[in-house]
Formats: sequence, C-alpha cells, structure tokens
Amino acid sequence: MSHSLDAYLILSALLFAIGTFGFLARRNAISMLMSIELMINAVNLTIVAFGAFVARLQLHAAVIALLVIAVAAAEATVGLGIIMAIFRNRKTPLVDEYDSMRQ
Repeated sequence: MSHSLDAYLILSALLFAIGTFGFLARRNAISMLMSIELMINAVNLTIVAFGAFVARLQLHAAVIALLVIAVAAAEATVGLGIIMAIFRNRKTPLVDEYDSMRQ
C-alpha cells in the first residue's frame, strides 16, 4: 500500500469532523473537552504529515507539533480544573446548567 499525503489529510479531516460533531452534539463539559483534544490531535496529524512529505518543513513540523502538544496539555489542565471547580458548586457536568451562573 502506498503512503500518500492525501491519506493522512483525509484521516485528519475525518478526526477533526468527529471532534467537531462531538463538541457540538454533547452537552457534557468533559466530553466537549475530549472533543477539543481530538480536534487538536487532528491538527497535529496534519502538521506531522506535511513535515514528512515536504522536505523544507521536516524540522519545523516536529517543533510546531511539540509546541501544539504543550499548548494542548496546558489547555486540558486548565479546562479540567475549571470544570471540576464548577462541578463542585453545581453538581452537574452539563454545560446547559452553567448558564445560570451569570445571574
């Protein structure tokens, strides 16, 4: 089986679409956070694929991918901390219930 950039980009687009659907369809804050992580991983797959198939981007793609992984880890840590703090007060992970916090 020949490996091509198109196969990786299609896989990445599929993962991003699944993550987008999961974010829009779910009301659970933890599921939404996992969907965001799936979308970030799809972007990372695209970056690494371009780095593998475009010679001029080979070194830079790895650095960018590592930077994106670090930012995603920080985002997950902060997001999960916020979700846990809200869960302690509201006793529900559903984001529809968070709307009442404005009042």
